[in-house]
Amino acid sequence: MIMVIALALTGAVQGGVSSARAEDGGRQLLFYNHAYGVLDRETADAIEHSAFLRDFANFQVRTTTGAGGQTWTGRYLMGRETYIELFGTGDLPGKDGTLGSTGMGVSTEREGDLAKVTARLLGLGISDPVEFRQTRDFGDGVPVPWFDAVFTTDQYDLFGAWGMEYRPEYFADPRGNTEPAAHPGDVGRERYLSDGYRDHLMRDVTGIRLAVTARDLANTVPLLKAGGFAVRSLPGGGAVAQGGGTTLRFDAVPLGQVGLRQVEMSLNRPVSYRHEERIGHSALVVGPGSRAVWTFGEQDRPSRSG
Repeated sequence: MIMVIALALTGAVQGGVSSARAEDGGRQLLFYNHAYGVLDRETADAIEHSAFLRDFANFQVRTTTGAGGQTWTGRYLMGRETYIELFGTGDLPGKDGTLGSTGMGVSTEREGDLAKVTARLLGLGISDPVEFRQTRDFGDGVPVPWFDAVFTTDQYDLFGAWGMEYRPEYFADPRGNTEPAAHPGDVGRERYLSDGYRDHLMRDVTGIRLAVTARDLANTVPLLKAGGFAVRSLPGGGAVAQGGGTTLRFDAVPLGQVGLRQVEMSLNRPVSYRHEERIGHSALVVGPGSRAVWTFGEQDRPSRSG
């Protein structure tokens, strides 16, 4: 799921970054679902053909058809509740396929919570949030409602975040290979993703570090606050958001330096060794312990602005 859903993002600069939880008892409404990054072609191809990744994670390369017939082919590392989606330069249409382009979805666990997020956005000064329904075509030309989404704006540089809630129609379609509801109103991430992670070492994404423009970050902060993340500012204009077991770090940089910088993952079991796997212009370090860190090099980001 990507920003190429017939929409774009950017816009409204909010005030100081701070921790904020609104009504509904301060309950967290949004949780990290997935993020994507557009990498250089060498790295993307190395990821696609990596035998190590196929052993390390529930890894797949998949082409998806969304709303309006938009298609994209991504490289996926799927965990229990979270995942990462990787593209090569030009894999996505328009500027979304630019080297360094990134995006992130944060989703609800309970049906109806996205409406509460939208209401919170209004309270945070987002007077006209952008709402959208994504669909998925499984190949028969009949789109199935997939998830509802909300954005703070329809303008963006090279990063955008959206709140999302999976649709009951998608869970009801057997082609989605989803799990039964664990409780009434269950639209959660664990239900959406398969249990294929159990057969591999990777369990979940626990941290994401993204370099984004100040404008894109300013558009993202209200969504995270509305979702119940605890958000704090960093020296230099960046921010860290925490909640639900995942830490989101944003470095505010010029447009020519944006991109995916690092992914932290938990493992299904601790390992006693340290293994470093070079994959294109990136390095995935597994262990020791129950943690893996995947770092993406300078070559993966634009070398100039514009």
